[in-house]
Amino acid sequence: MLPLDPQADRGRRAWVSCPNCNDSRGCASCEQRRTCSDHWRYLLSNTGSLLHLQCPSCTHVWVHESGFGATRSLWNRITSGRPDPR
Repeated sequence: MLPLDPQADRGRRAWVSCPNCNDSRGCASCEQRRTCSDHWRYLLSNTGSLLHLQCPSCTHVWVHESGFGATRSLWNRITSGRPDPR
């Protein structure tokens, strides 16, 4: 399990499902795509529409393309961002 990132700040949050632990499964608020006081993620940083997130439950770190605002071309989305650590 990774330690919590030093950039993790409870004041910067995002509501995106964690691809590792899927802890929001079965939550009525999350299934209706509403903000939930239990299943939020740390928003570590962003580059345009690319969000760098960490799950407070399992500490998994990943990159999520939000598609909101200044989106990048498909080629840039494929060739940029943090590499997958697996």
